[in-house]
Amino acid sequence: MLPHQIRKAIAENWPVVLPLGVLEYHGEHMAVGMDTLAVVKMLELFEKEANIAILPAFYYGAASYAVAPPEGNGSVQVGGRALAPFAEELFYSLLRIGFRNIHAIIHHQTENFVAGMPTDLAFKTAGRQAIFRFLEKERGEGWWASETMAGYYAEHAEGGNFFNWIQVHPLMPTVTDGQYPFDHAGIGETSLMLALCPEAVDAGHFADNTGWYTATAPEASTELGQRASR
Repeated sequence: MLPHQIRKAIAENWPVVLPLGVLEYHGEHMAVGMDTLAVVKMLELFEKEANIAILPAFYYGAASYAVAPPEGNGSVQVGGRALAPFAEELFYSLLRIGFRNIHAIIHHQTENFVAGMPTDLAFKTAGRQAIFRFLEKERGEGWWASETMAGYYAEHAEGGNFFNWIQVHPLMPTVTDGQYPFDHAGIGETSLMLALCPEAVDAGHFADNTGWYTATAPEASTELGQRASR
């Protein structure tokens, strides 16, 4: 973005969106960056319909080695304790710029989003820490107890909550009314990639998969992926 575009986004309170994800093994047929690519591509579709500012994607979340060891497979694991300080500095900088409508969107491990998983938990905590830090810098210690905050609870009930300046969301709701089967590199995610980023899928390698979780991948279709991405 050019500076005048940044100022326009601030003045009009555009959503500023961080595609958040991982590099994780997704079978022999699919790109290791699938979780992040899904967010990027869906945001690009949304950008055609609404004024949003899309930040450069962050690919280096906590993939874990639960699916496969990294050697020769490509998974990158950066733990939550390392992610949180980075995320706090990133969010704090965005607040300093002037953004007040910041959103991180994640697909990785979001079937457990309410309970939380390492990447989204790190960024959620970092967002809160960044907001507290920013408010203390701007308003000084004891800012919440000042008379200017006397209407805090009433405003909070009406939705006027500055802790909403930074939020973390799943790419899709856990309940998708049957439109999208949650899985890992199976029919669901493979279909999503066929619809959003077909070059990230190589059907010629379906037969190379050996894991139970990829057994349904050959059943994937662009049509199913399109239904999920609407």
